[in-house]
Amino acid sequence: MILSDSRILEEIEKGTIKLDPYRRECLGSNSYDVHLGPYLATYREHILDAKKHNEIEHFEIPEEGFVLYPHIFYLGVTEEYTETHAHVPFLEGKSSTGRLGIDIHATAGKGDVGFCGHWTLEISVKQPVKVYRGMPVGQLIYFPVDGEILVSYNQKANAKYSGQPKTPVESMMWKNKF
Repeated sequence: MILSDSRILEEIEKGTIKLDPYRRECLGSNSYDVHLGPYLATYREHILDAKKHNEIEHFEIPEEGFVLYPHIFYLGVTEEYTETHAHVPFLEGKSSTGRLGIDIHATAGKGDVGFCGHWTLEISVKQPVKVYRGMPVGQLIYFPVDGEILVSYNQKANAKYSGQPKTPVESMMWKNKF
């Protein structure tokens, strides 16, 4: 079951969902539109190693926009800071974004109960496309949780992505033991 617009508004009022900035016109029938933040990042090295800390370089999207190219993996960030304390948030691309050949996440479309922060976007494109800060890129949908949450994501000692900042965050796979 997905929360409707009226239920999302109820949860915002209760404080179990936080969206900052919140704009009423971004609330759909059963989702909330999120926007591309002002920063992108790319990995410094061409070959990534899952066991090492792969560093990224951040840059700001200029007012006139920035062209994304195929075969380059970009990390972006949502303009919106979100908190979800009683539901499972899913980030999906908007159809208009997809019809431009832009994928906003490779695998990480689901958040956890207790996620607090800006969403890092895993961006790839099918052909060159110019993007702009503040453009709608995705939508959050919320699912109720069945059962008691024992430990929320923001309370886990090993939560690698808790409190994500206004800039994209690189993979923290290297922190795992394998």
